[in-house]
Amino acid sequence: EWWKADTETIINEAMQTGGAPNISDAFTINGLPGPFYNCAAKDTFKLKVTPGKTYLLRMINAALNDELFFSIANHTLTIVETDAVYAKSKAPNANFLIAARPYATGPASFDNTTTAGVLEYDQPNGITTKNLPLLKPAAILPKFNDTNFVMQFSKKIRSLATAKFPAKVPMKVDRRFFFTVGLGLSPCPQNQTCQGPNNTKLAASVNNVSFVQPNVALLQAHFFNRSKGVYTTDFPANPPFKFNYTGTPPSNIMVSSGTKVVVLPFNASVEVVMQDTSIIVAESHPLHLHGFNFFVVAQGFGNFDPNKDPAKFNLVDPAERNTVGVPSGGWVAIRFLADNPGVWFMHCHLEVHTSWGLKMAWIVNDGKGPKQKLPPPPSDLPKC
Repeated sequence: EWWKADTETIINEAMQTGGAPNISDAFTINGLPGPFYNCAAKDTFKLKVTPGKTYLLRMINAALNDELFFSIANHTLTIVETDAVYAKSKAPNANFLIAARPYATGPASFDNTTTAGVLEYDQPNGITTKNLPLLKPAAILPKFNDTNFVMQFSKKIRSLATAKFPAKVPMKVDRRFFFTVGLGLSPCPQNQTCQGPNNTKLAASVNNVSFVQPNVALLQAHFFNRSKGVYTTDFPANPPFKFNYTGTPPSNIMVSSGTKVVVLPFNASVEVVMQDTSIIVAESHPLHLHGFNFFVVAQGFGNFDPNKDPAKFNLVDPAERNTVGVPSGGWVAIRFLADNPGVWFMHCHLEVHTSWGLKMAWIVNDGKGPKQKLPPPPSDLPKC
């Protein structure tokens, strides 16, 4: 949450200077910061539960520019779809700290604070929860940059892969892509001072293309066959040049820019390997794909090896997601079926990186069947 300045002003200033936006004032749980902040607003979120019951928590990271660790003291959390919790079978004579704080791997300053809430059990015999001790574990959460913990945790998540809930992983691949994702630099506009190295602007890109937001909606331009001047269909399937992606960066780290897309035929099976780069710095990037779920078939540290790593792909019960973290200094491989016609963004879920251009778009063409075609826009749709 930002309370001390207008958020639109913060992002606009950052976009003009090419630097990172000012860090937030606090993290919150359901809008409440908790007891760890030196501010007037110390309201604390309280989750009240009944002993013996099982609770399903749906947790949404709304922190914009940070990935978050999350824990509840003295409780085991079991991921059943995205997140869930196991409640103890009898009423303990204590309250339990709920806490969240950032996982951060980049060079920029970040909001290194902890938001907290309280888990309270309904108590028998009129005992009030206010008189109970608040249990806090010795180590609430992993260290802010514990990438190895994140990797090992992520690898544990698997699909059910049962007859009722099958993991329909594409076994054959029609289109393969290798995307580098990371930071870079772009020139500072004339007669302006910028905050990047040597008076440049920080930028972000996929395969060295920093996405430029068009003035006409991509979906609108695609549907009416008016792409000229809006986008081009030459988004590169591979990086423009090879280098040691997680080692010493190349001498030229300037990005190109453009509104480029990939066009896919309906029902094409797609494999994308997304490789983090050490340009500026190696950093975790949570990549989100609109319009589809995908299967996370593999991930690892270092540079992806196209000769050795595919043999390790999990095609039996990989996690089915729509967002996956490209590991800091590593890579992740996903597969999906392009069975949803339209124009779909794929972007980093760190808002600052999206603003800097770490995004691209897929166009999935219509199929032949009546339910495989993009419907026309509604008559009252506002024109872009």
